[in-house]
Amino acid sequence: MIVITGAAGFIGSYLVGKLNQAGYKDLVLIDRFDDPSKDINLFNKEYKKFIDRDKFFKWLIKNSDDVDFIFHMGARTDTVGIEPELYQQLNLIYTQRLWNICTEIQVPLLYASSAATYGNGESGFSDSHLNLSHLRPLNLYGWSKHNFDVWALKQPHKPPFWAGLKFFNVYGPNEYHKGRMASVVLHAYNTIKKTGQMKLFKSHHKDYKDGEQSRDFVFVDDITDVMLYFMHNQDNPGIYNVGTGKARSFFDLTQAVFSSLNIDPQISFIDTPVELRGRYQYFTEAETDKLRAVGYTRPFVELEEGIDTYVGKYLVKESCY
Repeated sequence: MIVITGAAGFIGSYLVGKLNQAGYKDLVLIDRFDDPSKDINLFNKEYKKFIDRDKFFKWLIKNSDDVDFIFHMGARTDTVGIEPELYQQLNLIYTQRLWNICTEIQVPLLYASSAATYGNGESGFSDSHLNLSHLRPLNLYGWSKHNFDVWALKQPHKPPFWAGLKFFNVYGPNEYHKGRMASVVLHAYNTIKKTGQMKLFKSHHKDYKDGEQSRDFVFVDDITDVMLYFMHNQDNPGIYNVGTGKARSFFDLTQAVFSSLNIDPQISFIDTPVELRGRYQYFTEAETDKLRAVGYTRPFVELEEGIDTYVGKYLVKESCY
């Protein structure tokens, strides 16, 4: 039996579909299941049962002998939230409790960390455990993920296997419910379809031209491939970056969305809101040597190919994976 928390969300629901495709149907889904906008994410998925996240720990202890692996994707993911107690409870304390139970019942655990832990990137993007102490995230979400990473490495007792995956900028189907926190690809698609043009933030950093702010944009299908790899290969616990290893600009991304829609690009620039400037990442790029060193060899999808797939197969059809 495989357990997925955050199973109605973006990455969690895509993972459920990916597991189904690989022949896994004995799945237990954990979430709140109180957001109707997420219902489409689980349409046509096959699973055994779903459990409210507040009842999950009691169920897990009772059914521990039947659980083979846990994917922990549930989290408060808003990067501009201002409720520290909420991030503390949902992203840190909840995950600590899950870690301790997995340690006690000896069940492997893979959890979602984030590239938001790298802050403005001044300490680089190395996923070496030795680099953790130098990181300074820019928001509460990043700090909550970072604090758990640090805590996990200090624990004398651990699950039989564990991995924390630092996801970079993920895009792809099943993110329709995310609103302002959806990927830039989805926002660009909606804006271009509606207006025929796209406005990007101007640069307020001397080293970057307007539109050249860059991220490591990674397709959700690649993310879930890595997750399944670690489920099948449990020899190297630790924290890993999951990104393409190749930063691309917002201008490149926007051009690719226009191209996927066969629309001539119309791109202009506006000031970045003042309240965002102090916590804005101008560049992210995953160092992937560590992931490759443990045996993950599959190439990551290029941005243009990923956007073509996302737009052509999902967005224009308003469908989920």
